[in-house]
Amino acid sequence: MEKTRDSRWYVVQTHVNAEAKAAANLGRQGFSTYLPRYLKRRSHARKVETVARPLFPRYLFVAIDLAAQRWRSIQSTLGVSHLLCVGDKPIQVEEDVIAALRAREDNVGFIRLAKRPDFSPGDQVRIVQGAFVDSLALVDDVSDHHRVAVLLNLMGRKVRVFVGAELIAAA
Repeated sequence: MEKTRDSRWYVVQTHVNAEAKAAANLGRQGFSTYLPRYLKRRSHARKVETVARPLFPRYLFVAIDLAAQRWRSIQSTLGVSHLLCVGDKPIQVEEDVIAALRAREDNVGFIRLAKRPDFSPGDQVRIVQGAFVDSLALVDDVSDHHRVAVLLNLMGRKVRVFVGAELIAAA
């Protein structure tokens, strides 16, 4: 359902992993919703896949005309934890925020996230997560934007280790 001219955007907090369920149930009640999502690369058991994830986990936007719609029913919608309010009045989200999010969507409707900084061989980096957290390393090779070969100083010698690009930051 499309947002009407008199409706404004508000924020709904959902139950854990229930963003899509809440959006579907709100849609059945006649509310227009917006759930910004992005594509995330996930590795599990030697398998790499790309999955859609909410940009704001546990939150989605709902368009409400406070004067014309029975908006209090949102509080008891399946999948919804609650509508964010100050007192008993829902908190409005500026139209510019929604427009800025939609401007970053690709042709399929997923938000394009900013690329991680490019590293070159010889750059010094810090590992920010995982078994070698807070270790300094030198970039040895960048095979793609997802995996980077770094040289770690372990037990007095340089050891080549492959890490995910999201696990390193410029030192």
